[in-house]
Amino acid sequence: MYRPVRTSRKLLALAATVALALPLAACAEGAEDSSSGDSGAKAEVTIGVGGKALMVYLPTTLADELGYFDEEGVDVTFNDLQGGSKALQALQGGSVDVVNGFYEHTIQMQAKNRDLKAFVAMLRYPSMVLAVSPQAKGIASVKDLKGKKVGVTAPGSSTDFFLKYLLKGNGLEPDAASVHGIGGDASALAAVENGQVDAAVLLEPSYSLLDKRAGAGKVKVLADTRTEEGVKEVFDVTSYPSAVLYSNADWVEENSETAGKMAKAIIRALDWIEQHSAQEIADKMPKEYGGDDPETYVAALEGAKDAYSQDGLIETEGAEAVAEVLKLSNPEVAEAELDVSKTFTNEFAEASS
Repeated sequence: MYRPVRTSRKLLALAATVALALPLAACAEGAEDSSSGDSGAKAEVTIGVGGKALMVYLPTTLADELGYFDEEGVDVTFNDLQGGSKALQALQGGSVDVVNGFYEHTIQMQAKNRDLKAFVAMLRYPSMVLAVSPQAKGIASVKDLKGKKVGVTAPGSSTDFFLKYLLKGNGLEPDAASVHGIGGDASALAAVENGQVDAAVLLEPSYSLLDKRAGAGKVKVLADTRTEEGVKEVFDVTSYPSAVLYSNADWVEENSETAGKMAKAIIRALDWIEQHSAQEIADKMPKEYGGDDPETYVAALEGAKDAYSQDGLIETEGAEAVAEVLKLSNPEVAEAELDVSKTFTNEFAEASS
């Protein structure tokens, strides 16, 4: 039962107790905030993307458009770059915190004694297509690319690794073709259509746009990794980790809470992709991604849906296959002692499942 304070001595004693309790409570609250590592402010992260409009990186754009990064407590800024190698350079230079690029780069850099770590996957098939320009003549197989001009997003990018692997696998030296950086979207399409290159490693939606403009069946395809069958034919595995989020290994360790939130946002986007139609997904993308042919963009997206990961995990078998591909096309990787287990972690994806 409440009883009023009857003497000034009791009133003074109560006031002193309250005065002492308030700073102690504030200290306790501050200590709790410190231990949680979250003061309520969003983590600020700059993501370098090797061609943001490309469908291989769509889950990252979708996560942003749906507000998932924001809901998870991460304030993201994008730095759109010409290709994966440019995004890697940005990470090394410190202008981005995280790269949305291809997993190969974590292995490439381990061979240089630099530790990178992928922490969520968004593709299980690379979705790269080696196509011949409609303007080129006499190219019926990969072997016919000897001495020809072949476009990739950027030298040193995953499209470049893919080309070198195919050349080597067909009895040619990795440098048998002349490599030209043509970007990955409109610039790549123009280079192939206009005959600036004889062939190119294309990503969606560029390939579908090329195929439509040239006329169905008129574009010669030398390799296609958009499906499980294509991945099996080219790499002899059923899953090949491709587009991921990666960063310096020490950044992932020191910012594990932020990395986990980013992984969760991506997995939420992957779930959304699985549950919605290509048209619904396209409607969430920036309008300029569809260009002047939104119907072909939707059709390409319909074909690309199966390539997206369903769980964000990287399979060890697939990671080892990537290492073997790089060994064939990159002498530095071939000579290095690799431990692919150090190039990725599934802890965040597993926690988000």
